This record gives sequence, C-alpha cells and structure tokens, in this order.
Amino acid sequence: MAGKLILCRHGQSEWNLSNRFTGWEDVDLTEKGEKEAKDAGLNLAKENISFDVAYTSLLKRATRTLFIILEEMNLTWIPVTNAWELNERHYGALQGLNKSEVAKEYGEDQVQIWRRSYDIPPPMIEDDDPNHPRLDNKYHGIDNVPCGESLKDTLSRVRPYWQDIIVPSLLGNQDTLVVAHGNSLRSLIKMIDDINNEDIVELNIPTGIPLLYEFNENLKPVSKRFIGNQEIIEKATKMVANQGMVKE
Repeated sequence: MAGKLILCRHGQSEWNLSNRFTGWEDVDLTEKGEKEAKDAGLNLAKENISFDVAYTSLLKRATRTLFIILEEMNLTWIPVTNAWELNERHYGALQGLNKSEVAKEYGEDQVQIWRRSYDIPPPMIEDDDPNHPRLDNKYHGIDNVPCGESLKDTLSRVRPYWQDIIVPSLLGNQDTLVVAHGNSLRSLIKMIDDINNEDIVELNIPTGIPLLYEFNENLKPVSKRFIGNQEIIEKATKMVANQGMVKE
C-alpha cells in the first residue's frame, strides 16, 4: 500500500464570508475558519490518522489552517513545504468582487462558467495593476506568474508538482497532508479520480473538511471519504455550490 493522502481546503476566509472572488489575494481566516481548522485536526486525531509530511500553498489562509491542524494533532514538528503551485486559481480581474453582485451584472450562468468551467478563464488582471502577483515578494523569481487562470491552467501547474513531489512521498509510504484551495484541490482530485472535463464542473469542495484517500501499491485509489459529521459536510458543500447565485 502507498501512504494515505488527506486533502483539506483551508478554513473559511474573510472573503469566503463576504462571498468575494479571492484567488491569490492573501486574506486571513475568520473565527469560523479557525474553528473549522481546529475541528479538522480533532477529527483526524479521533481517526488515529497521523502524517509524515505536509504540503501547502503560499497563502496564509492555507498555511494557518495547516498549522492549526498540526497543532491539534501534536504534529507541528513534521516537514512542511510551501509551494506556489498549490495556490488557488488566479481569478484575474474578478478578484475582490462579490460573486452575487457579479451574477446580477453578468448572470448566474456566466459566473458559474468563471467559477467552475474547465477551460474558460476569467478576465485578466492588467500588468500595471498594483495587485498583480509579479509585484508581490512571495513570487519573486517565478517566471510567468498568472494574471488569470482557468481550471485547466491551474491544473497545468499543479500536475508537475503532484507528479514530482507529492507522488514520491506517497509511493515512499509517507502519510501525506495537503492543505490548499478549492481549485488546486479540484485539480488534484481530477487527476486522482480521472474526472472528465464536463463532470469536474459539478465538483464543490467545502472549507475545512478533510478528504481521505487510500491507495493500492500502484497509487490507484481504493477508498475515499470525507472525515467529520455528515450533516455538516453536506450543508457546507451546498453552500459552496450556491455562492455564485444572485442574492435577493
């Protein structure tokens, strides 16, 4: 058997709460998000799951979620790697805009396309925009940082990181935790479960709820389940799905 893999989206962020497109904007967790991270750690500990190594993005909502989880599990000593490749999809010119307000202007169908389609990117951020990631110290030295991405674009940067870094950990029988974002995790799940381009549109990932994969020796998944209260999981998943709807 290969190592176990836990995927976890960060806890609720300040812009999740205000229903904004967040992308690479480096917003923090809310109090609820901190509790979601703590509950994730407690639920993993109850399952007697441990980790040998952890990976996360460069964005604080993911890095703080990871640390809280590891703190609850008394695992703050394990190796942690931060990688820009695990960042959220860059939402371009949509970043900072309220999803419901955008739905009123462009329609719910268009917002759903921007949020969940496989290969249609959002409007690009301008090169001279003060929020362009090339001006952020976190990304100095990285060639061709994105100014707007489709899920296909996001997967193109996640795939080599998965193949070159995470897969060897799993094949080395290391139990592995990845705390990242809705679309970087959708990219990973698309590859692991071999989801086609049409069906990936329907995949919604709730905040702060760990997803456990177990694999055979060839890294084919043999089981997959969310860890936590099933009612809470279903409610949280539905809330993610409804974020792009017009609010009356």
